[in-house]
Amino acid sequence: MGAQQVRERFTELYGAEPEGVWAAPGRVNLIGEHTDYNDGFVMPFALPHRVTAAVSRRADGVLRLHSADAPGPVVELALDALAPGSDPDWTAYPAGVVWGLREAGHAITGADIHLSSTVPTGAGLSSSAALEVVVALALNDLYDLGLQRWQLARLCQRAENVYVGAPTGIMDQTASACCEDGHALFLDTRDLSQRQIPFDLAAEGLRLLVVDTQVKHAHSGGEYGKRRAGCEKGAALLGVDALRDIPYADLDAALARLGDEEEVVRLVRHVVTEDQRVERVVSLLHAGETRAIGPVLTEGHASLRDDFRISCPELDLVVDTALANGALGARMTGGGFGGSAIVLTETTDVDTLTKALEEAFTTAGFTAPRVFEAVPAAGARRVG
Repeated sequence: MGAQQVRERFTELYGAEPEGVWAAPGRVNLIGEHTDYNDGFVMPFALPHRVTAAVSRRADGVLRLHSADAPGPVVELALDALAPGSDPDWTAYPAGVVWGLREAGHAITGADIHLSSTVPTGAGLSSSAALEVVVALALNDLYDLGLQRWQLARLCQRAENVYVGAPTGIMDQTASACCEDGHALFLDTRDLSQRQIPFDLAAEGLRLLVVDTQVKHAHSGGEYGKRRAGCEKGAALLGVDALRDIPYADLDAALARLGDEEEVVRLVRHVVTEDQRVERVVSLLHAGETRAIGPVLTEGHASLRDDFRISCPELDLVVDTALANGALGARMTGGGFGGSAIVLTETTDVDTLTKALEEAFTTAGFTAPRVFEAVPAAGARRVG
């Protein structure tokens, strides 16, 4: 839905015009997977796909929520009753943001919210972060809270970690809140410093395809949390605050110190090499060597598959098929255990690659993938 349609539906639901309409995008992570909760480097960019929200304030301590994408009537919640773990449904994400704002001392007295999303859910494209950020930005504007974009991202992360119970890092929310049109965001997740890196693939005759495998994933599942706990164990064993503090040049020595902790060794190796891959991609893009990032993306997939062990047959099939049909590079993107992969390709090869991917999935007996081009878009903003 466009902003006007969301506005009109809000009016139908709540009997009055909304005070405004906001939008926040999903994201693709170009490189830097599972590094954000290790204080490392990431490089996402925002997608044109977005969550749109029409919002008005209330003064009676009530939060009313409705989504065009979830069946059912308007959900009504009392602000004073909001508590972590109390809501297993989609409403936990916007409710968690309201809870987080109030916990931080902001006088939120209620809201009516209608939402509509074009971000595929469960595809590793941060639909939940977009949902959180659009609500946070709308309430920040309506209640004149004066919070900066990075502060909104931090608050949304806390809502997802504490209220929803998903142990995600800061990347997704920062990407949704802070990305710029035509750029990838080089983010240091330790201090939240940012650099916008020009990323205009079309001008160089290139395309980045997103291949949604249709295999759903969930961050609140136990495997994601196990990886994070394993990384924290590795940092503790190595005597550092976070794995970000292990220099790439010292990786072999660090792994030797871990002894027979095989699982921790694999996790540490991925994180340290992935941070180095992010820095390599930044350097290559600055040097105008965009095609050369392809092999770095592919290295990242091998690390996620073999060391972090969060790929799946469908994701591996995307990467293998893409590379066998002329792609410059490919890797899974997002939290893993399903979701999407990205493929860097020459523009002239897009049709051939898409057909090859569809045929490979049919042959393997998998659900047909959804393939679309990823174009760097603007971050969250008011749209009406």
